[in-house]
Amino acid sequence: MILLDSDVVIDLLREYPPAVAWLNTLGEEEEIALPGFVVMELVQGCRNKEEQQHLCRAIIPYGVVWLTPDDCDRALEVFLKYRLSHGAGLLDVLIAQTAIALGVPLYTFNQKHYRFMKGLQTVQPYTRL
Repeated sequence: MILLDSDVVIDLLREYPPAVAWLNTLGEEEEIALPGFVVMELVQGCRNKEEQQHLCRAIIPYGVVWLTPDDCDRALEVFLKYRLSHGAGLLDVLIAQTAIALGVPLYTFNQKHYRFMKGLQTVQPYTRL
């Protein structure tokens, strides 16, 4: 499973050539998923109903995955531990915990948002120009 962070999805939505080229290298058997919190973050960035509808159509091919209640408890522990000392963001912790719970890397360019998350592997899927 390839789990995408919002920055990678935004590049794909904007048809950023390196992102599209990377996506095209993936085999059809490769499952691509979005944490539900990423979808919510993307919806929050929509300025109008047209953008929201475009987003919803664009993410149809991707699965959406959610945390279990136990995983949410772990995310809360991390948030309490790192919110003040590292400026941990609420959505970042929830997104990272989703990847950790699934045992998959998070494909992202936001390395600094996740550096304190123990057990999280991040991957930069393509080179940004």
